[in-house]
Amino acid sequence: MPRLRDVQDMAGHADPRTTRRYDHARANLDRHPTYTLAAWLT
Repeated sequence: MPRLRDVQDMAGHADPRTTRRYDHARANLDRHPTYTLAAWLT
């Protein structure tokens, strides 16, 4: 698993809080209604 600093550098984020915010948002996609519907349809 990549370290936060590595991901931060690749994304060009100056502040690690920005990287964490995007990572947190990615984790929330599993509960997004569109993803729930897509899972139900497959």
